Amino acid sequence: MIYVRPANERGHANHGWLDSWHTFSFADYYDRNFMGFSALRVINEDFIAEGQGFGTHPHKDMEILTYVLGGAVEHQDSMGNKEQVPAGEFQIMSAGTGIRHSEYNPSNDNPLHLYQIWIIPEKTGLTPRYEQRRFDAANGRQLVLSPDARDGSLKVFQDMTLWRWTLAAGEEGEYQPQSGRMVWIQVVKGELTVNGQTVKTSDGVAVWDEALISLNAAQDSEILLFDLPSAQ
Repeated sequence: MIYVRPANERGHANHGWLDSWHTFSFADYYDRNFMGFSALRVINEDFIAEGQGFGTHPHKDMEILTYVLGGAVEHQDSMGNKEQVPAGEFQIMSAGTGIRHSEYNPSNDNPLHLYQIWIIPEKTGLTPRYEQRRFDAANGRQLVLSPDARDGSLKVFQDMTLWRWTLAAGEEGEYQPQSGRMVWIQVVKGELTVNGQTVKTSDGVAVWDEALISLNAAQDSEILLFDLPSAQ
């Protein structure tokens, strides 16, 4: 089965300093049909104005992944980390037993564009931790998250993997999920087909009970491909 979640049908909240699009129910946006997908609980695409951001706030028992697409985010947390995460880098934080952090756009000139993704961990009460990494390969498939941090990927406390794929216009690719697995594809940019269905920038695609996923890029494209366990 293939289900396309069009970008313009996502939840939307514009607070002036923050323009946020919610793939799944979040904050004041609620849709019982979109409460998450397998271990994915939140996929928010945020545009944050110059010099603005989220003040210090708590999290608990969640794997929180940030992927910066434009600008940079300044992160500060109760573990003592104070880091800037520039465009192209991924940051993951295990909230575990509890953490407080803030996220700001430190630039006075450039807006900040990022994805924030929440992943439900396999177990609660984890020790909080923080990591960030740039994956330098400009093309092809890159393993970003895995439960065993293999091949230089970031560790995630869940039975899942996250791949970042880039495809040039006209390029094709295939992914073969194991039986019973679920796949979510988030289109970061471009236009492509997924098993014949056309998707574009910021669209999402839920895939299950498909033996093979075939991709064909109509434009230079980038996707995030989440290989996930059966429904949580």
